[in-house]
Amino acid sequence: MDAEITLKYGEETKTLSIRGASSIETLLPRQMTEIQDLGQAFIEAVTDGAIDSPPLQQMVSPSDLVTIVVSDITRSWMRQDLIMPMLVGYLHDQIGVPYQNITILIALGTHRRSAPEEMVQICSEDVCRKVRVVDHDCDAPDLVTVGTTSRGTVVQVNPLVIGRKVIVLGGTVHHMMAGFGGGRKNILPGVAGRETIRQNHQRALDPEKAMSDARVGCCKLRDNPIHEDMMEAAGMVPVAYSLNLVVSTGGKHAGIFGGSLDAAWKASCEFQRACYELPIDHQADIVVCSSGGYPKDMNLYQGCKGMLNAMRALKPGGVMLWLCKCPEGGGAPDYFNWLVPLREGRLDQALRADFTIGGYIFYLTCEQLHLASHVYTLTELDAELVRPMGIEASNELSQLLEKIDFTGKSVYLLPFAGSVVPIIQ
Repeated sequence: MDAEITLKYGEETKTLSIRGASSIETLLPRQMTEIQDLGQAFIEAVTDGAIDSPPLQQMVSPSDLVTIVVSDITRSWMRQDLIMPMLVGYLHDQIGVPYQNITILIALGTHRRSAPEEMVQICSEDVCRKVRVVDHDCDAPDLVTVGTTSRGTVVQVNPLVIGRKVIVLGGTVHHMMAGFGGGRKNILPGVAGRETIRQNHQRALDPEKAMSDARVGCCKLRDNPIHEDMMEAAGMVPVAYSLNLVVSTGGKHAGIFGGSLDAAWKASCEFQRACYELPIDHQADIVVCSSGGYPKDMNLYQGCKGMLNAMRALKPGGVMLWLCKCPEGGGAPDYFNWLVPLREGRLDQALRADFTIGGYIFYLTCEQLHLASHVYTLTELDAELVRPMGIEASNELSQLLEKIDFTGKSVYLLPFAGSVVPIIQ
């Protein structure tokens, strides 16, 4: 079988040819019905469609100080900038909250700060003119301790989510550690302290073996210690209302779920699961995948999600061709520092001694890369830098294709690997 395919790479596309394969199957999400009238869908989500909650108008009064927690630029593909003007407008025009009483808090977790133009990209230019928009700082001296979870995580959060009416706005996607993103993640790690985030995320490591905890991972919620710890921590912040977005691969909204922090988010998870989890009856000899282009491949910290999903569709010891541009490099300040203990054969020991989130994403990436015999990666990352991780990199697609023999091989194509989750039956 032969095929010509075009895949996203950063803000451009790349086209490649497959020749002589025994089979070629494309794994795409199930067809989503995109929302045609976004304004009407928003009104439904804050009024009659509220899930396990009174409508938003009953949860916020005109005299309240309101904090809207919103995801950062790495989630800009969920187009919060289209929803935020509706939300701010509804609070001001329908409920009567003055603009000066509304603050938008960007849930950075431990990510880098937002540039001014990125705040506009997240919230819209109109909203940025009307209300205060600020970044969360996980190292700020004024974080507030609100309790300790049953697993021992000391929960510190931004003071802007204490003593105010809190509304969270975020997108629901599969998540490599917490099962699904969104919902409670807007609180932890979104607006939590660095040490709180570290204590929660270090539960990704198996308590006894030099490996990731098998209970942690994409799609997994039940018995997942990271998710359950997040839920408990988020419960310590009284969230008045949540809005949870699901976006199609075309970049348009397919679902808006409003209501309580837990129930509305879980409804969005089920919607996401039905669209993006794909059953497969076999694993392929070769997988060709793209993380999905910008911003999903803006750095390796984010872009690795495409490889992690695609690895589910690959036979152990198979070959992968992975498009992941990474113009921002590793994405976490310490990301490539972990190459030193990796080369010395003590990565697990080093991470347990000094756990960081960037370190674990590095650890998980290396762990999964070595399930394949070769992972050929089209990227702007330095080839020698990433070679010890198990990445065979080049910025020339033709150089990588020369190394792959498709003849007689079964092939899966994943154009949106950052979103699609193959489930082996």
